[in-house]
Amino acid sequence: MIGKKVILRARMGSGDAHYAGELVNGSKILDFFGDVGTELCIRYDGDESLFRSYSSVDFLAPVYAGDFMEYHGWIEKAGNTSRFCKFEAYKVIELARDPELALSAANVLKEPLLVGKAEGTLIVKKEMQRGAQDPDFKHE
Repeated sequence: MIGKKVILRARMGSGDAHYAGELVNGSKILDFFGDVGTELCIRYDGDESLFRSYSSVDFLAPVYAGDFMEYHGWIEKAGNTSRFCKFEAYKVIELARDPELALSAANVLKEPLLVGKAEGTLIVKKEMQRGAQDPDFKHE
């Protein structure tokens, strides 16, 4: 790993639900992985980068409106212009969805639940690279 992990936390709202039962589309996870990749490249290169491709994507558990999520990412290796990154999405809080409780009742999960993971490559053109903007992301 180059530098440190970046972690973004967000709540899935009702506007994120795409399917019956307030199920969130898996592409929403990819949106947040993109944001994490952007932050990684800003810290490493001083530029937002362009997301080139995902080499793998796995959706492992459902995500629903009301869930609190953590999106983790890190740079695994850096080439001249490419940044190969790994991403993980965890559910940390979910609505109770118990008819005996208020609609607003929620549960903090005892352990974060891995709901998705991916690997992808971001590109920062040479002329856009300004060097590490975060001391934890120094180039070797």
